[in-house]
Amino acid sequence: MPHVSFSKYFPDLAQKETRWIIAVRDPDLPTDKYGLIELYCDEENCDCRRVFLNVISEKTGRILALINHGWESREYYVKWMGDDDPLVIEDLKGPTLSISSPQSDLAPILLERVKQYVLKDPAYIERLKKAL
Repeated sequence: MPHVSFSKYFPDLAQKETRWIIAVRDPDLPTDKYGLIELYCDEENCDCRRVFLNVISEKTGRILALINHGWESREYYVKWMGDDDPLVIEDLKGPTLSISSPQSDLAPILLERVKQYVLKDPAYIERLKKAL
């Protein structure tokens, strides 16, 4: 499945709507701004209902984590994949760290911060769904 950045098609909107985690005095993260760059499946007729979030350090420009987030039910992904392997389905359903991508040492902490601060915002989740 090819994934492309939302900014490829909508650069102005992506710049305006990019979410940031700003870490100041966080005991587990270095002081920095961490941008969440959204990537979506670009395959024709794909209905995966997922987004990848590249978490990028503003200071270094490095991708520190790649987070999968699928917002549908487990049953949806079982039917969509035609597979009921628990590891596969949990990775699709998300939010999880992508098992097929390199991750930095900060990736587990960034995943927790994304869950804690970003994915609890219903308006943001709705926007992610509409971006498809």
